[in-house]
Amino acid sequence: MRTADQLVRFAIVGVASNAVLYMLYLAATEAGVEHKGAMTGVFALGILQTFLFNKNWSFRDRSTRASTFVRYMIAYSAAYGINLVAMLVLVDRYHFPDRGVQAVMIIVVALFLFAALRFWVFPASRRSFAEQE
Repeated sequence: MRTADQLVRFAIVGVASNAVLYMLYLAATEAGVEHKGAMTGVFALGILQTFLFNKNWSFRDRSTRASTFVRYMIAYSAAYGINLVAMLVLVDRYHFPDRGVQAVMIIVVALFLFAALRFWVFPASRRSFAEQE
């Protein structure tokens, strides 16, 4: 499968997932949950919800190795760290609005994650020859 096709599929999964998760983030912060706590909760939901979609549909990875999920968790942990640092610096230190920062970070984190998933978590070398066409 071509990288462009993977990117489109990843984007579909991401847009659907992030639309729901951002609404949950807004609801949580509106209900009084602190912005970093709300971001942490929706991030955890996002990891669980997207693993199977990205593995089986976006990247068509057929491996059954536990290391795939471990790599996925490491990639998402790094993405979480990027998102958390942005919240700490931009919201807590420089007082940008948390909802705007989180909206922008969805895009930043998505770009980071696509690269990590494409080249490290689900690399082309682990897919069959037929799936690479």
